[in-house]
Amino acid sequence: MTTPPALLIAGHGTRDEAGAEAFRDFVRELGRRHPELPVAGGFIELSPPPLGEAVTELVERGVKRFAAVPLMLVSAGHAKGDIPAALAREKERHPGVSYTYGRPLGPHPSLLRVLERRLDEALGGASRTPGDRADVTVLLVGRGSTDPDANAEVLKAARLLWEGRGYAGVETAFVSLAAPDVPSGLDRCVLLGARRIVVLPYFLFTGILPERVRAQTQGWAEAHPEVEVFSADVVGPTEELLDLVMERYREAVAGDIRMNCDTCVYRIALPGFEDKVGMPQQPHFHPDDDGHHHGHHHSSHAHAH
Repeated sequence: MTTPPALLIAGHGTRDEAGAEAFRDFVRELGRRHPELPVAGGFIELSPPPLGEAVTELVERGVKRFAAVPLMLVSAGHAKGDIPAALAREKERHPGVSYTYGRPLGPHPSLLRVLERRLDEALGGASRTPGDRADVTVLLVGRGSTDPDANAEVLKAARLLWEGRGYAGVETAFVSLAAPDVPSGLDRCVLLGARRIVVLPYFLFTGILPERVRAQTQGWAEAHPEVEVFSADVVGPTEELLDLVMERYREAVAGDIRMNCDTCVYRIALPGFEDKVGMPQQPHFHPDDDGHHHGHHHSSHAHAH
């Protein structure tokens, strides 16, 4: 029987020791759950162990093949450039080693369910039905990037979180490198008529940036006593996250790094669109089309799964 490839988890890194330890704990838990797999994890920057050390650890355990999964919600510079560059360097350092590279985690439906849970917890469990949520505006706060595509991923997550769940709205803000910042995002919520706002950090684990989100939220709330403001927790090392990393691992091992179908209504039962799952897809034309296809490949999309 061939040994399955090892699992290498790649993290951002943080100057916050609690956040770094949360990552290391998560890697250890994955290893405990999957004794059949060698599992190791490392960071791109800021905290130990570095990714190279994690690869060396695997090689010393006799590993020749591994699948690397970025423990990141969005594909920004780290996932697109830094990790592939680091892995290429490790391949040169360890001749005979081969690897595949998985895709980032979000916005997977299971993570959206965790975010929904964090919102309910922040509201004291009072938003169980869409009716209770009609006056709740969510401000989803991402890390922020100089990469517009990465920032757009946060907006995509916000839209998917809003769909079918009954919140008044889900707005977005960023804690660094991109506008709007948290206070501006809260101002925008108020301009839209928000009276109850939950600030939801789009982060996996605690760290300096999620703590900054909480502090900025508190500062804004103190200056705006007329608005009810709640702070939600980060995703955390949930069952859903552990399962999702293994899903990304299996995709990478199978070479199944496909287009993003996690949020396709024809594949996944999204709230309010459950009747679309499995619907046969036909090519379609818009009345204003010039006869060319502008990315509407749902027929091939459906058959690609």
